[in-house]
Amino acid sequence: MSENLNLVSDLALILISAGVVTIIFKLLKQPLVLGYIVAGILVGPHLNLFPTVKDIADIEVWSEIGIIFLLFGLGLEFSFRKLTSVGSKAFVTAFLGIVAMMGVGMILGFLMGWETMQSIFLGGMLAMSSTTIIIKAFDDMHLKDEPFVDLTMVVLIIQDIVAVVMMVLLSTASASKQFAGMEMVMSIVKLVFFLVLWFVVGIFVIPTFFRKAKKYINDETLLIISIGLCFGMVIIANNVGFSSALGAFVIGSILSETIESERIIDLTKSIKDLFGAIFFVSVGMMVDPQVLAEYWKLVLSLVIITLVVKALVQTVAALVAGATLEESVKTGFTLSQVGEFAFIIASVGVSLGVMPKHIYPVVIAASVITTFTTPYWIKAATPFYNFLDRVIPADIKVQMDEYSLLGKKTGNKNWGSIITYSLPRVIIFSVLSFATLVFLFDYALPFLNKFEIVQKLPHPLYNIIGAVISLLIITPFLFGVTHNNQKTRQLYSDMARKSKGNVIVITVWTLFRMVIAAFFVSSILIKFFKYTKWLLVLITIAIVLFLMFSRYALRRFSFLENNFMENLNAKESDTES
Repeated sequence: MSENLNLVSDLALILISAGVVTIIFKLLKQPLVLGYIVAGILVGPHLNLFPTVKDIADIEVWSEIGIIFLLFGLGLEFSFRKLTSVGSKAFVTAFLGIVAMMGVGMILGFLMGWETMQSIFLGGMLAMSSTTIIIKAFDDMHLKDEPFVDLTMVVLIIQDIVAVVMMVLLSTASASKQFAGMEMVMSIVKLVFFLVLWFVVGIFVIPTFFRKAKKYINDETLLIISIGLCFGMVIIANNVGFSSALGAFVIGSILSETIESERIIDLTKSIKDLFGAIFFVSVGMMVDPQVLAEYWKLVLSLVIITLVVKALVQTVAALVAGATLEESVKTGFTLSQVGEFAFIIASVGVSLGVMPKHIYPVVIAASVITTFTTPYWIKAATPFYNFLDRVIPADIKVQMDEYSLLGKKTGNKNWGSIITYSLPRVIIFSVLSFATLVFLFDYALPFLNKFEIVQKLPHPLYNIIGAVISLLIITPFLFGVTHNNQKTRQLYSDMARKSKGNVIVITVWTLFRMVIAAFFVSSILIKFFKYTKWLLVLITIAIVLFLMFSRYALRRFSFLENNFMENLNAKESDTES
């Protein structure tokens, strides 16, 4: 009983201190996140000015739940459609910025004598900006209508996604304390496979469920279902070797595409805020003032790199991506802080034994300082742009403007469109085909083989029935791999008219897709039959050609695709109506 009371008293201390400190920070017009961190420092084990938390282990469990809800909330606010509609400018800006800052972090780590893995973790921390702080700054400074804001927000979304993926990859790499090439490739393939599978299946199933059961779902039921799905996906992600944060983000992003997304955001906001507060207070509890005093040079180095180097790096990245000079400078200065994801990456590194324990409070201190400076740094962007506008020669400015306009007007529409329309379809339906075969061969067949009626079937008949059913089930996915939609067919036609070289490449790409389909067909045939090599090839080719022109395959594919697109567009359709 006393242990339970200790937990209650710890939570009471955390929440009361957080409430009091955040009121003070509101009066000072500072972000609440900083208030939570300061509250954690005050009630942490390193200061004796106030009562301290008794059981750190229990608080760590609560903070893990806080991370889950933070990523769940981030997923709910994630817009896949907005991400795909912004064009390449935001992607290039984010990619170049992340790569460059990771390089800067690694160089700093090497200069301090750190190991490669430690330096990579440091680079990952420096690369992430603070979505929470920037959104708060935009609100407080009334900047949401500024031209650079959309670019900045999409870059932040991409950074958040990369941060989630980075945690998965770094955790995998940390197990062996090094980046093993093939191991990392397989980790990336595994990650892409499960992300595609979860997203596609989730979009197909969950919105359909909400639509069918809408009249039976009140606020209480919706809250329970949403949190249940969140924790369920966390368990699934952990069971397949990924972090709980990834699972929470994935299910949040799936729910964001449902017609109930706004209600779910409203219903879970209080819970997210509660556990988020506990997480950030627990972050502050890890800060040891003595460690900061010992490593103040490192803290100062991280602050200077973040404020100066990161601002310049992000500015150059935006310029290269085709943004105007003004947009680039303001975006670069806005992104110059150490974000919340740095805490999570640092905690992952410390828990895995990769990072030294002192790096956690050091990163937090750097984040706090750069967070305080964010509003002032955003304001400083305008005079810095005015300075550059004065000193840059006129002919160079003309070239920069032309480059910016060129980036907006041009781009290889042909191959860019192929990547947009064709490649994702091939990846998605290949993943679904593979997952279907794994389910059939590893779960469905062993289950059916337990029944006496199946055991009594003659062996040839059993093989024929098994192969036919497997082919029928996988047919719509194979059709998706080989089928060209109307946009793709028109694109191929336009490209073929422009160049004979395009015809060759299109032919190779088409054959490659047929090979993928043939692989899955042959896998089924090998499972049930023992053919000679050449006979297997001929039968496989015949089946693939049949599937490409099969009306049954077309009907099944159209049914699945229409239902998926209906679910994906349900939110927009409901809003318009």
